Amino acid sequence: MIRFKRYPAIKLIAIASIGISASAAQAQDSRVPDMGKLTATGGVSQVEGAGGGGLTPWALITGYGTRDSYGANAHYTQVNTQDYRLKTYGVAVGIADRVEFSLAQQEFTGSLAPLNALNLKQDIFGVKVKLAGDAVYDQAGWMPQIAAGLQYKRDASVGGLGALGITNVKQLGAKDDHGIDYYVSATKIYLAQSLLVNGTVRMTKANQMGLLGFGGDKKDQYQAQLEGSIAYLINRKLVVGAEYRMKPRNLGVDNEKDFSDVFVAYFPTKNFSVTAAYVQLGDITIFNPKKQRGWYLSMQAGF
Repeated sequence: MIRFKRYPAIKLIAIASIGISASAAQAQDSRVPDMGKLTATGGVSQVEGAGGGGLTPWALITGYGTRDSYGANAHYTQVNTQDYRLKTYGVAVGIADRVEFSLAQQEFTGSLAPLNALNLKQDIFGVKVKLAGDAVYDQAGWMPQIAAGLQYKRDASVGGLGALGITNVKQLGAKDDHGIDYYVSATKIYLAQSLLVNGTVRMTKANQMGLLGFGGDKKDQYQAQLEGSIAYLINRKLVVGAEYRMKPRNLGVDNEKDFSDVFVAYFPTKNFSVTAAYVQLGDITIFNPKKQRGWYLSMQAGF
């Protein structure tokens, strides 16, 4: 259970979100979502559940509801490299094109000894609030759409390493098994050029997105990490792009590297999208110090 007294930033965003939600409910004349936003402008589901690209959140609010409506979706994502597999599934809701709530669970497993039985799980609760700008309709101005968000993450016990006496990420050097990422994203869409550009600054202590805990024997303070996306709309239904995500290096047992991908996303309708990518995740642990490369596939359904 999340205790808001311990996390004042969550409390502030939660209060703002409740107020925005109430205003949207009063303005909504129809119980049917209007799906008035342009195709693909809700983004896809990021690996931690937020609306955006595959690796990094965008300032766009998930779903296709306009400021007088709402939207929601569910997603399933799988990433396979030579030695590891990451599965993520969850749901997200966008209200009044202003606030977004998301819930996701990640499961990370290994296939190569000594980590062939490894099983890590993490639950993630996210909130994002649009602060200023409009990525789509403010084409004449220079200002991007700006949003701030947080992701509260909590690890389950470590599975598959019981023979080594390891059942918690703290035994790997992490300082904690739960933590919060804070981020600010800026997104600009250039309709005339069919181009989307996004930049995100994330304040984090997370090791491998939090799957290996938070903080470590090398560092235990928040660090600013940069994330970026660029996407080109070939047509209204097909998007290609690339992403890059910087990562902290807190643990002695994990020579963590930055993430990157090259992706293609297909939106046959506003109710469904599929995204495929080639990903590079770098080293995962010192026990298997190979650069991890592989494929990414994500499906999203909603309105």
